[in-house]
Amino acid sequence: MAEYTRGVPEAELKPRIEAFQRLLDQRGVDAAIIIQKSDFFYLTGTNQQGWLYVPSQGQPLLMIFKDLSRARAESSLERIVDLVSPKKIPELLEEFGYRKPAVLGMELDVLPTNLFFQYCSIFDRADIVDISTEIRTVRAVKSPWEISMIRRAAAMSDRLAAKVPELLEEGKTEVCLAGELEAYARSLGHQGLVKMRLWGSELFYGHLLSGPSGGVPSYLSSPTGGTGTSPATGQGAGHRKIGRNEPILVDYVFALDGYMSDHARIFSLGKLPDDLLKAHDAMLEIQELAKVEGLPGVATGDLYEIMIEAARDRGYADNFMGVGDRRIRFTGHGIGLELDEFPFIAKGQTLTLKPSMVIAMEPKVILPGRGVVGIENTLIVTADGLESLSSIREDVVEV
Repeated sequence: MAEYTRGVPEAELKPRIEAFQRLLDQRGVDAAIIIQKSDFFYLTGTNQQGWLYVPSQGQPLLMIFKDLSRARAESSLERIVDLVSPKKIPELLEEFGYRKPAVLGMELDVLPTNLFFQYCSIFDRADIVDISTEIRTVRAVKSPWEISMIRRAAAMSDRLAAKVPELLEEGKTEVCLAGELEAYARSLGHQGLVKMRLWGSELFYGHLLSGPSGGVPSYLSSPTGGTGTSPATGQGAGHRKIGRNEPILVDYVFALDGYMSDHARIFSLGKLPDDLLKAHDAMLEIQELAKVEGLPGVATGDLYEIMIEAARDRGYADNFMGVGDRRIRFTGHGIGLELDEFPFIAKGQTLTLKPSMVIAMEPKVILPGRGVVGIENTLIVTADGLESLSSIREDVVEV
């Protein structure tokens, strides 16, 4: 018989659920049903298929379709039961003494419309409302245990970046180098999956782009795109051969035991032109400014504007975080179990920074036809500003 491990400590789940319940109660939501994979894992400690019923007060009920024995081994929740269909949820709730919810919360930012209609039919007397903001707000502030997990991932990001000079060769294709690095990442424990919440978004490890490829845009909400191996992927490493004296971006996510670190470094075979080195140094300066200004209580939209103004002052307004009217309007994003968590360092955002939020900050300059320079590190909000979890060098690494 297979042996299952409990990855999330028992002491983690109770405060998470209680914090979520407080937000439900403040909003007048009687209960929530959680089904989105990352939210589900965050509140249960298991990734098995099922439904988590969270009343605004009292014990949650974890209902599992597949696999019950594994869910019981992995989750420390007290009430874990078998359920064959969501249509049986009201009957099961009544059996456990839960009141019928008049207002029921669900993750409407990601719930498919057909499933929404199904739950409207199952809970035909309840008003179903979106509670995605509440659960994402709770998830935004990391516990000490979560931060320790992200630190482990960040250490692996440094090791992965340190491997690049050993593998970098003129004439090697982007996708070949990417495959070698990704294999090494797997040997370090990378889980393979890089989870994103935004509908239609997907990522395979990250972006490895050389020279002009770094200036190729894509559909992804990212300052970089790349050609990919074909239009079917439309992003990431392609078949271009790596040349000399050009920027090579290695922007990879290291996902370890659920938690992620986002990390980018610039490499080159030989020396980069002086203007590219100058632009890279400017991005390092903007990162340092953000680390100082990113204090608890600062609005994320204000921090974004500080970084935008710093790029403008240095002469990079037209190439900072993309080119043209459709460039992305953020300079950093929360990270944890997913790549796109709260908070977003983005235009117009009013959410304020809080201690123990974790942010991937990525000031970059995009130069069409030439490439990309800049930096990305995973940082923790502290009382003194943003603390980087990376210790590897940040200047351009010449090979």
